[in-house]
Amino acid sequence: METENNTTVGQITDLKEKVVTAIKQVYDPEIPVDVYELGLIYEITVYPVNNVFVLMTLTSPNCPSAEFIPSEVKDKIQQIQGISNVEVEVTFDPPYSQDMMSEAAKLELGFL
Repeated sequence: METENNTTVGQITDLKEKVVTAIKQVYDPEIPVDVYELGLIYEITVYPVNNVFVLMTLTSPNCPSAEFIPSEVKDKIQQIQGISNVEVEVTFDPPYSQDMMSEAAKLELGFL
């Protein structure tokens, strides 16, 4: 199946996997776990023209890295070959909780 811009669903899936891999390179400086495993990423959308939208949160609205983390997420995604445009939006709805962490993150931080 192809979309109108000759990008297949498989290509979008592959690109989304690359986006997740890129996001996993971003860490909260105070926590030794990447932002994806922490559960800070709420949504990743890859559009047929290789534009990427990421909806994410931070551990707290007063997070000292509030400016740094979203811009690093955007920078890492933009480094992927073939990406056209990246938009990262930060939301605090729903508010972050430790329940959003992956099992791996909970294990790393000693919560399991």
